[in-house]
Amino acid sequence: MKSALLVALGVLTASYIVVWVRSVQRAGGRGPAGEGPRPGGRHLLIGFVTNFLDTLGIGSFATTTSIFRFLRLVPDEWIPGTLNVGHTTPSVTQAFIYIVIVSVAMPTLASMIAAAVAGAWLGAGVVCRWSRSRVQLGMGSALLAAAGLMLMSQLGLVPVGGTALALSGERLAIGVAVNFVLGALMTLGIGLYAPCMILVCLLGMDPKAAFPIMMGSCAFLMPVGSMRFIREGRYSLTASVGLALGGIPAVLLAAYVVRSLPLGAVRWLVIVVVVYTASSLLRTAQRERRLAAAVPAAVPGPEAA
Repeated sequence: MKSALLVALGVLTASYIVVWVRSVQRAGGRGPAGEGPRPGGRHLLIGFVTNFLDTLGIGSFATTTSIFRFLRLVPDEWIPGTLNVGHTTPSVTQAFIYIVIVSVAMPTLASMIAAAVAGAWLGAGVVCRWSRSRVQLGMGSALLAAAGLMLMSQLGLVPVGGTALALSGERLAIGVAVNFVLGALMTLGIGLYAPCMILVCLLGMDPKAAFPIMMGSCAFLMPVGSMRFIREGRYSLTASVGLALGGIPAVLLAAYVVRSLPLGAVRWLVIVVVVYTASSLLRTAQRERRLAAAVPAAVPGPEAA
């Protein structure tokens, strides 16, 4: 069953890459904003750093969002799509590694992955139709929730988990339902790793089992959600290619060479940066909504003429 899961992941990833390449070819080798597919050094470095930390358990979505906004590399409304499209292949690489080396019951793994995929498919369809200010509000709120989860983990306020490698009955139903929601939230730019780790521990599973579950969930859901963002043209091609090309070697380095680092200080820094980014997104969304509301009032109607 594990082999079948890996084959399915390989087929899905190949299909995703074909869809992405054909979409770019139909657009004359350009992205939605007319940009080319060749990333700069900054894009590659961002992909390397964020996916290196991602493989060690920090997560990549919140950190990438913060960097994009600080450097003003990607419009806010395109950040969710860019995160999903760009981080897909590094996430698939992580999944292949951890599904092979970490033991977890396959019915549990397959069920939770399927739930996350379904959530991502529905969520991407919704987010693709959102306005800029709505995306900003959604991402800001999601990032605050992510920072809260990271803080709980840092302060030891979440359970350490148990020894189970499988779920059944009510616990499996809860795991599937929550992973469905987490899959949908991925399309808004909130990473699945931290909440999935907490979910697995709350359900009494071995924390190590979280790695194939969360990485497998992301690897299967991200191609599905990304294809919808690609079809709608709601992503940055240059930034996405940079994340992908810079991310894959970082995953291999972190998984096979470094394996672990004392990341406590890094996590605190990430929490501070994520809270700042979330606050900035929410302030920007409120400001743009006020401006949009003021425009109709400033334009005289026919009776004023």
